[in-house]
Amino acid sequence: MAGPLSHIRVLDLSRVLAGPWCGQNLADLGAEVIKVERPGTGDDSRAFGPPWLKDGSGKDTKESAYFASANRGKKSVTVNLGKPEGQKLVRELAAKSDVLLENYKFGDLARYGLGYEDLGKLNPALIYCSVTGFGQTGPYRDRPGYDFMIQGMGGIMSITGERDDLPGGGPQRVGIPIADIMTGMYATISVCAALARRERTGAGQHLDLALLDTQVAVLANQGMNYLATGEVPRRIGNAHPNIVPYQPFKTRDGNIILACGNDNQFGKFCEVADCRHLAQDARFATNAKRVENRAELVLLLTEIFRRRTTREWVEALEAAGVPNGPINNIQQVFEEPQVVARGVKIELQHPLAGKVPLVASPMRFSGTPLEHKTPPPTLGQHTDEILRGMLGMSDAEISRLRSEGVI
Repeated sequence: MAGPLSHIRVLDLSRVLAGPWCGQNLADLGAEVIKVERPGTGDDSRAFGPPWLKDGSGKDTKESAYFASANRGKKSVTVNLGKPEGQKLVRELAAKSDVLLENYKFGDLARYGLGYEDLGKLNPALIYCSVTGFGQTGPYRDRPGYDFMIQGMGGIMSITGERDDLPGGGPQRVGIPIADIMTGMYATISVCAALARRERTGAGQHLDLALLDTQVAVLANQGMNYLATGEVPRRIGNAHPNIVPYQPFKTRDGNIILACGNDNQFGKFCEVADCRHLAQDARFATNAKRVENRAELVLLLTEIFRRRTTREWVEALEAAGVPNGPINNIQQVFEEPQVVARGVKIELQHPLAGKVPLVASPMRFSGTPLEHKTPPPTLGQHTDEILRGMLGMSDAEISRLRSEGVI
């Protein structure tokens, strides 16, 4: 059965991560996603290696793992936007598309006659999604924006990492490009919402997504903690600012995460740990009190956890319904029985690398289940197919464009 967006065509002019992440989500949902890339070099992230995908004999290909992470399910077309005929091709493709994704700097595409004002007149039903560092308005709109600098500007690094007075203390970036990925997720939601509105009105619109906006938005409870109190949140390592105990503890032979989200769970933990008196102690009886008396409680629990091994704790806490878990490395993640059972790792046949391992979309639908069929494309793999099928070009016309460096 076709995916929920199988009736939608997306023209993806974006590169690297935030925009492509949105395009990959839409492809996972069944949309036809046509990725427009520069001839010869393509998406910048094609060069973000090593590591590279391996071929059947275990040798490196020229396909980066980074590119593969964000471009599953797409078709690649190479077009030189610097040439008038290349701009014309994009306009013709946009006229036959439902959605256009782009993450050029503010005003760049308008110089080529490919801005929203241009393409919106050509195709009034077009949903034109712009992803930039700082948005289409404001004093920073002309600046380039990259995930690392946005994590710094957007505050998340100030609350990530150990305290300055502890070993390894200081601000840390998140281990993945969280600003890029979350902007891509918000862009996906925005596109789907705009498509729903278009179903009723027939009109497209311009969507303005900014990395900095997104990073501030996903400060979530920490942002609200500041707005509600005026107090600037500080780094507290792996502890939770509003819930205690909600952190890792060292066991006799390793580590375990204890995540007591409410008083009932804390009481169950105390029964398992044979420290029922702590649940009845006025200092720790409620979460609010446990937050106030965090240091005293953590000191007591640190001693308690050292009495058993990680496995002993996991088995006992799991049996009692107390949320807990190990700290896995990436290999252990893909070996987790639940991850295996859910089919999170998939394999698709790649034209250069043979069977390529990929991570499936986490979106699950009962009526329109997602099907992963198309691997990340090689550069320009579908140029002839798209120009011939969508624009009705002859082989002679395509050959001429290629000889002139347009495609």
